[in-house]
Amino acid sequence: MSIEARFKLDFSGFNLDVDLTLPGRGITALFGHSGSGKTTLLRCLAGLERAPDGYLALDGKVWQQGSLFVPTHHRSLGYVFQEASLFPHLNVRRNLEYGMSRIADGARRVSLDSAIELLGIGHLLERMPDRLSGGERSRVAIARALAVSPRILLMDEPLAALDLARKQEILPYLERLHDELEIPVVYVSHSPDEVARLADTMVLMEGGKIVASGPIHEMLTRLDLPLAHGDEAGVVIDTIVGEHDETYHLTRLDFAGGSIIVARQPHALEHRMRLRIHARDVSLALERHVDSSILNILPAKVLEIADETPAHVVVRLNAGGVPLLARITRKSSALLGLKPGMAVFAQVKSVALLE
Repeated sequence: MSIEARFKLDFSGFNLDVDLTLPGRGITALFGHSGSGKTTLLRCLAGLERAPDGYLALDGKVWQQGSLFVPTHHRSLGYVFQEASLFPHLNVRRNLEYGMSRIADGARRVSLDSAIELLGIGHLLERMPDRLSGGERSRVAIARALAVSPRILLMDEPLAALDLARKQEILPYLERLHDELEIPVVYVSHSPDEVARLADTMVLMEGGKIVASGPIHEMLTRLDLPLAHGDEAGVVIDTIVGEHDETYHLTRLDFAGGSIIVARQPHALEHRMRLRIHARDVSLALERHVDSSILNILPAKVLEIADETPAHVVVRLNAGGVPLLARITRKSSALLGLKPGMAVFAQVKSVALLE
């Protein structure tokens, strides 16, 4: 299953011109600065904007081609806006039932009970919207979008209107969408942290065009893209809980490139966890040092080296098939004699758990 989209749309001072294929499962993040065209592209996918000569097909079912244009209310999609936009005169239960009323029983892919459980809103069903917090309203809005049993879920910066505490409240529920939904999610964001935590695929946009797209792990480490440069550059790695060390209160997280030791986590073995390693927190050595306080040392191979500043370079590494980045000084690179194909040890000084 895949999503194929081609749109050209001209506005005064802005042109959208995209041609892309998106995966039919997982979360695809449309990422870029404000004004890059993310929301316009999402609206074209929803049918809220009609691009002349546009094309859109979802798993082979064509929604737009030539004179054919399936209107939004006939497209099997859910749309979550920046503002929750609940019906103020209906309680939570009736807001959800309104969405379900559009779908015949035999066509439902997501039951109302499943949507309620997935978003953790069972205790809110009898409340009116004005009695909900910002995070609760957002969760209800997502559940209502799922209640229409969509074939695709479109989300336009659903956390943009929330403060940090409310964002932290709702992010675990968005992760559940990633883990449990069989449908694709297209998620608009300009927050690198949100994208790193949630996305499987990234589409980088600028000036109404697609700069690059691909799996999140590859996109974050492409040295020809700005994502791999600067103080916040880094990688995301999907791991599973491999072992708990009760003596030292630590947890071992395993992935294809080795293991990462972190503070004791409350999860069972085999639980999946995503972590982020910033390039600035990785140093390189030619030998494995045992006389160091650094516990996380990964064997790796140098793939590329790119100048970043007069003082620094970024090194792209392969650790057992998993890409890593290291940001080191040009002098360190010269002293180590780094070059593509060289075997090194990546010393990871700090790890951020994305949950």
